[in-house]
Amino acid sequence: MSSNELGDFLRSRRAQVSPEEAGVRTYGVRKVAGLRREEVAFLAGLSADYYTRLEQGRERNPSAQVLDALSRALGLDADQEMHLYRLARLVPASRGGGREPVSPMLLQLMDTYASTPAFVLNRTLDILATNRLAEALFSSFTDTDNLVRMVFTDPAGPEFFTEWHRAAQSTVASLRLAVGHDPDDARLTRLVDEVSAASPAFRRYWEQGHVRGKTAEAKELLHPDVGALSLIFQAFDVRDKPGQQLVIYQAEPGSPSDHALKLLGSLSATKYRDREDADFTFPDRS
Repeated sequence: MSSNELGDFLRSRRAQVSPEEAGVRTYGVRKVAGLRREEVAFLAGLSADYYTRLEQGRERNPSAQVLDALSRALGLDADQEMHLYRLARLVPASRGGGREPVSPMLLQLMDTYASTPAFVLNRTLDILATNRLAEALFSSFTDTDNLVRMVFTDPAGPEFFTEWHRAAQSTVASLRLAVGHDPDDARLTRLVDEVSAASPAFRRYWEQGHVRGKTAEAKELLHPDVGALSLIFQAFDVRDKPGQQLVIYQAEPGSPSDHALKLLGSLSATKYRDREDADFTFPDRS
C-alpha cells in the first residue's frame, strides 16, 4: 500500500469530479482529468500551496475545518467523508475487525436461516463464518476464506459474479474503508500486495480510490447447480464485535431465484445427510 494514503485519496477524488459538476468555468484545453489542484484549493478556500502539500504528503495534519471544506469541494458522500477523516487521523484508529471468532449466538441465529444464505465478514473481507446455504452458494470456489480473493484470483469468480466488473469495484471500495480504520494493519497490507501482484484488474480498481461501505445491493449470480440467481444483499454491523458484518442474501418471494435458492437448500441438505451417513459407524454388538 501507499505511504501517502491521504494524498492519494484526495488526488483520486479530484480526478473524479468534472469542472461542470463543481461549477468551475474552464478555458482552453485541459491536460488533467477532473479538477486541477488550484481549483480544488479555490473551492475549499485554501491556498494552492497548502493543498499541493496535502496531496504530496508534505502536510499530514489538516484540521477538521480543512477536511470539511475539502469534503464539500469534492462532493464526498458520508462514507468518503468519514474515510477522509480517518486517513487524517482525526478519528481514532479502530483495532477491531481482525480474524476474531464469531459469537456462538450469532452462529446459532445464522443456522436458523434455512432458505437464506448468511455469512460474516470482517473489514479485510475475510469470511469468518457461513451458514449451510451460504456454504452451498459458494461451493464452486476453490477457497472461501476471503471475498477479495474469491472475486479477483479464484477461477470461479468471473463466472459466478455475472456482473463481474460491478462486483469487483464494489469489493475494492469496501476493502479501501479498512485503510482508514487501521492504516498500519499488516494483514490488510499483505492482502493488498498479494492480490495486486496476482490481478492487474485489482490494481486498477485500487488505484481509483473509491470507498463505499456495504449496505444493500442487488447481485446477479450464476450457480453451477441451480443456475441464475437475482438476489438482494443487506449488511448489518455486529455491535459486540466492531468490524464484523452479517451479510444476508435474499430473493424476491415466489420468484425463480427464490425457487432456485430453495432447490439449493434441498441439495445442500441431501449432501449433508449423505456426508453424515458416510461418517456414521455402526456400533460393535459382538
